[in-house]
Amino acid sequence: MAVIQKGAISFGLVYIPVSLYTATQDSDISFNQLHKTDKSRIRYKKVCAHCGKEVKNEDIVRGYQYAKDQYVVITDEEIEKIKTEKDRTITILSFTALEEINPIYYDKAYHVVPQKGGGKALELLRRAMLQTQRAALGKSVFGSTEKLLVIIPREDGMLIQTLLYQDDIKEIDVAYERPDVTEAELEMARQLIKGMEAPFAPERYKDEFQEKLKALIADKIAGKAVVAPKEEKPGAVIDLMEALKASVKSMKPAKPRPRTAKPRRKEA
Repeated sequence: MAVIQKGAISFGLVYIPVSLYTATQDSDISFNQLHKTDKSRIRYKKVCAHCGKEVKNEDIVRGYQYAKDQYVVITDEEIEKIKTEKDRTITILSFTALEEINPIYYDKAYHVVPQKGGGKALELLRRAMLQTQRAALGKSVFGSTEKLLVIIPREDGMLIQTLLYQDDIKEIDVAYERPDVTEAELEMARQLIKGMEAPFAPERYKDEFQEKLKALIADKIAGKAVVAPKEEKPGAVIDLMEALKASVKSMKPAKPRPRTAKPRRKEA
């Protein structure tokens, strides 16, 4: 796994050298675009708007348009040259309860791994944050962008989640009504929620539609016809309360959680 970024976490006067690794990956089936008539691949060419010739990647530079058709070229080396040590450092600005951060701000996730000499300090920070039940808000420059981020302690390590800025969030501009609900309806909904409670176990879940896509691809390769599965369509909900009651009644009883035996004290 390649290192995405090397730097350090600045915690007061403590300096912790760390490396960041991407924590997520795209596992979806990918498709290519084909010409409808002969099924040949569609290729995209990068063409110069002035001379009309195709341009190779090594001949492409980054430009900023400051006036119509007027550009200034900015290189990666120049961007790195203006970075200070502070820019490369993940500076902790404050500590906060994780639940205070609205999930709408979450962007990308990274694993935090200590570099040589940073193991003890990172472990100290992780344990202290776990015990105080706090996450750390910080900032650092990633590429050419200064990112707001949150450092999250976990039982098996540390995670950094980059955050969007307030200006990046789009407010919903569609008006919708919020009808009143009765206490009886709320109580029935609470019962339904309570009956469906379960610990989060991500290994239990998988992308079931990807499995259907794989089966569809296999059938097409084998020359089989694609057949739509038969399914029962849900009836229209006429009475909300009756639907809630029926949902609660149809629930399977939750399995009791296994009790953990408490260790016996050794007699003196």
